[in-house]
Amino acid sequence: MPRFAANLSFQYNEYAFLDRFAAAASDGFLGVEFLFPYAFAPAFLTEQLQRHGLEQVLFNAPPGGKTLAEMATAWERGERGTACLPGHEEEFQAGIDQALAYAAALNCKRIHVMAGIAPSGVARDILHATYVSNLRWAATLAANAGVCLMVEPINGRDMPGYFLQYQADAHAVVREVGSAHVQVQMDIYHCQTMECDILHALHTYLPSGNVGHLQIAGVPTRNEPDQGALPCVAIFEAIDRLGYTGWIGCEYRPVRGTAPHATRDGLGWMPR
Repeated sequence: MPRFAANLSFQYNEYAFLDRFAAAASDGFLGVEFLFPYAFAPAFLTEQLQRHGLEQVLFNAPPGGKTLAEMATAWERGERGTACLPGHEEEFQAGIDQALAYAAALNCKRIHVMAGIAPSGVARDILHATYVSNLRWAATLAANAGVCLMVEPINGRDMPGYFLQYQADAHAVVREVGSAHVQVQMDIYHCQTMECDILHALHTYLPSGNVGHLQIAGVPTRNEPDQGALPCVAIFEAIDRLGYTGWIGCEYRPVRGTAPHATRDGLGWMPR
């Protein structure tokens, strides 16, 4: 049976962020993920993980910024990653260094590295070369730290212009980088939105061994996985049958929003 990790950026939003760890643990989650830790000192996050017996399974490298303060607010400024952006190599490297420091403190083995929004007027082959070069540089540091970097295709409806949108492109990048410490983060919501046949995608890509993390949300509304078009039972059966033993992040917005117990009341879809 798949292992599910609560996503504390999307779920339990009726609580202050540091209180979401306790809420997730009380609902039976053993792992958590979130978008960005940089607004909090690592010690505060580590305390919550240890107190509630939780494993930190994933977080994102900074989407921008050269200082910790800039990294903590980059998402709110609309930054969506620097890995493919020529001229931003110093910013990218500062972000990876900071992410690896947090990963060591939180004992987290996966970091999602966002590609970025493709700037207009720059040829795609230049963006691609920058992306691969940056990932190769980061992969060396990740290998030394025992961490895997995740590249994730994100659908162009939610994030217009995002450089990496399709599974085939992500797997091609992983092969080109050529490091066991760079893998694909396969988000079932993004994949179904862009490619429309999630069961075919699972059967195509899970056997490659290059998928290091899964995430799930309902399509098209990004609420609970059973809210919409996803064949949840068939998906979980396929994941088991194909031998995936990693985590599945619950990166969805509860349909009841921030109402009391909104996340807990929507967990009926999840196999126990």
